[in-house]
Amino acid sequence: MPASYLPPPAAKRAIRKLGSDIRDARLRRGLPASVVAERAGIARSTYHKIEKGDAGVSIGIYAAVLQALNLMDGLADLADARNDPQGAHAALERLPKRAVLARKKPGSKESS
Repeated sequence: MPASYLPPPAAKRAIRKLGSDIRDARLRRGLPASVVAERAGIARSTYHKIEKGDAGVSIGIYAAVLQALNLMDGLADLADARNDPQGAHAALERLPKRAVLARKKPGSKESS
């Protein structure tokens, strides 16, 4: 049996916040947990784990709940390059300092 995975504290906090935000979104819509669970195709007990921010629930289940609440728009863009300033900075650091054209080797034929 594989060892259980424990996410780092920052990840736990983010998942707990997501669960809390999902709960708030459900309440803003005036929906009981049972309705959201049914729309997401999951058990109520699993839905309650989501609202508590349980890191053991798969991201696919979180996505199903977000869809049931009509909140899917931002999920696909979480790791998008446009939302990754650290990655953009690292990519800029790797750019060459100057551009150099490749020179033809003496005696080579030019391709047409």
